[in-house]
Amino acid sequence: MSGILLEVCVEDAEGLAAAVAGGADRIELCSALCLGGLTPSTGLMSLAAAAPVPVYAMIRPRAGDFVYSDTELDVMAHDIESARRSGMAGIVLGAARKDGRLDEKALSRLKDVSTGLGTTLHRVFDLVPEQAEAIEMAVKLGFERILTSGGARNAIDGIDALEEAVAKAAGRISIMPGGGISYRMVAALLPRLPVREIHASCSVAEPISDETLISFGFSPPQQRRTSEELVRRLKERISFLV
Repeated sequence: MSGILLEVCVEDAEGLAAAVAGGADRIELCSALCLGGLTPSTGLMSLAAAAPVPVYAMIRPRAGDFVYSDTELDVMAHDIESARRSGMAGIVLGAARKDGRLDEKALSRLKDVSTGLGTTLHRVFDLVPEQAEAIEMAVKLGFERILTSGGARNAIDGIDALEEAVAKAAGRISIMPGGGISYRMVAALLPRLPVREIHASCSVAEPISDETLISFGFSPPQQRRTSEELVRRLKERISFLV
């Protein structure tokens, strides 16, 4: 197994700086990571474009499901153009039909808009009823990779499905494990998964002490902060294991 790339998801300027300082090889840039990640602001994208590593912007217009109306797809198309103008290396996106399968028509439209940008299919993949079918569609549409926890809440619980996905992908598309991955658990993943990249948040929960902010609805009771130390530890553990 050769070197494995570490992608770290962040939601603000502080998290971006911590991920880069800790040794992240690529950044997934979002807002609202507590909701699984939403589209970041153009200001944050412009700031991140100056990072010394590639940055992929999440394209997700709202929380909730991944079944999008034509109007929402218009918004996503405009956000992709904003990501391009801001200097992003790529984007992260996904769309589903009401039956849970990937929405090939919607994804094809968004892929057309994203020509020249790298593309990751996000964890909408974890909700599909048939992963083999979804892998074939992702390959057909030209995605670089699929971010997945194997259909489970975290990658350890989904490791059997991750193994199957890697086998079915057969090198045609990268399967990138993500979901609860830390330097403590990565040793249980890598011996079984011949993957080229791993996704993690490397974050810690911190309580919010300002009750006024919480009571006014300006802040949740706690927030997660990207930890430079956790990024570094995970990077070092990956290097040791491979």
